[in-house]
Amino acid sequence: MVELEFQQKTKSLIDSLKSICANYGLGNDGNEFKIITQTFLYKFLNDKFAFEAKKIDPTLAQADKWEEALAKLSADDLEMLQLQLGPDTARLKPSHFINYLFSQQNAPDFAKLFDDTLMDIAISNNDVFAVKTDGGAKVVLFDRLSNYIADDSKRDEFCRALINKLVEFSFERIFNQKFDFYATIFEYLIKDYNSNSGGKYAEYYTPHAVARIMAAILVPEDQRGIVKNVSVYDPSAGSGTLLMNVAHAIGENRCTIYTQDISQKSSNLLRLNLILNNLVHSIPNVVQGNTLLHPSHKDGSELKRFDYIVSNPPFKMDFSDFRDDLDTKANKERFFAGIPKIKAKATDKMEIYQLFLQHIIYSLKSGGKAAVVVPTGFITAQSGIDKGIREHLVNKQMLAGVVSMPSNIFATTGTNVSILFIDTLNLGKVVLIDASNLGEKIKDGKNQKTVLTAAEEQRIIDVFNGEQQQDDFSVVVSYRDIAAKNYSLSAGQYFDVKIEYVDITPEQFASKMQAFSDNLDSLFSQSRELEVEIKKQLAGLKYE
Repeated sequence: MVELEFQQKTKSLIDSLKSICANYGLGNDGNEFKIITQTFLYKFLNDKFAFEAKKIDPTLAQADKWEEALAKLSADDLEMLQLQLGPDTARLKPSHFINYLFSQQNAPDFAKLFDDTLMDIAISNNDVFAVKTDGGAKVVLFDRLSNYIADDSKRDEFCRALINKLVEFSFERIFNQKFDFYATIFEYLIKDYNSNSGGKYAEYYTPHAVARIMAAILVPEDQRGIVKNVSVYDPSAGSGTLLMNVAHAIGENRCTIYTQDISQKSSNLLRLNLILNNLVHSIPNVVQGNTLLHPSHKDGSELKRFDYIVSNPPFKMDFSDFRDDLDTKANKERFFAGIPKIKAKATDKMEIYQLFLQHIIYSLKSGGKAAVVVPTGFITAQSGIDKGIREHLVNKQMLAGVVSMPSNIFATTGTNVSILFIDTLNLGKVVLIDASNLGEKIKDGKNQKTVLTAAEEQRIIDVFNGEQQQDDFSVVVSYRDIAAKNYSLSAGQYFDVKIEYVDITPEQFASKMQAFSDNLDSLFSQSRELEVEIKKQLAGLKYE
């Protein structure tokens, strides 16, 4: 009940913040998502501090107004309290609290006080909460939000409206909630800001069903609680849906996340996702930048290798402006199967996923595993870079299997997709699943999408992890079998063609043969009649 109550309250708060933005002319503005996510994050950090501080100092929990009680602490006692806070809790001063700002809302220049407060929190916590760019610049937690209001005279009023919403209830009772709760909240928070906007670097939201299947196959139930001290990487992380599912399967305190994504918006959303999911320790590993041209995670001078990699990279994109910069001697080993050429008439159709996939294979540790969303065309292409990558995976014996998903599993793209599973230690069998006939088709706005039931998700997971062979659904094959089929990874090409045999008597056989003969006689007769008719029609034609 507490979960449902707070889920509704949190969603209501998010709706209210969006309503405030709309009332001040920022609805659907490019900066709206910054105001919504940063205001929400300020609220979350404020209440998280209160929750942790009260656990450390019970007198704060018993106080009628904990902020006033904390403000009365001596400088030494406040410093001692801050030292005892966990690394995932932002360090706040009494002047940073929401209630303090609420009490100051009628002061002159309230918008400046509001912005100064957020910036001071950002600077005070820069070492832990800032993400960085591939050029080394740090992107702090907050912007001066009132600056997004063009009319100076409306800024104080706008900030008052925000602070009056934030003070209405506390998140303190939900900090013991688990992953599913925060996944729901995060999805609701970003649902208007993380869709395919059609831009060059449009972000694609990965459905939770796909993310759950990838995590459950990469980290099966019998390995959970055992895997620890591992690195998890996504070179095109987006808002982090895939990473959060894998981290949750491993255990948030048992893994460290590394990411890179060219989108500044995605990097900011990912930071928020990490904060909500107790993965603050991984924020310094979030890099905004071009993974292919400037991969940032390194061990010394070499690219860093990872234990787990998950990714849903963009499939096609115009990278003609830096394609030739990738074609270097230093990149020969990383892009072992080749670099797509610039298309003369359709540069936006360049297959960038081929580069991400090769980068992922190169970035795996010995013993590492990966799950990557690819266009289904990749698994059967008869030549070119696609086939070269498949040959590499098969010949090096580092393939775990493929799941071909139903069409429209992504509402934002009509491209059929498959999930490629890589396991650098798999010397045995490979599992190929054709799940294209599963799911229910529903309308999602203007788009149609396919939704898997929980039972269908579990069937895919159980069949894959159990290496089960099911008629017209899955096959378990050897690397030699795959090589013999021209390296095809399509399950359908390995299904047996079944011939049904029925026992019949000699009389039944004779009857069937007679029926076939009669039918042929009838067809021949009709043919002769048509022949006569055609000749008759031809004879009737005259020159005019």
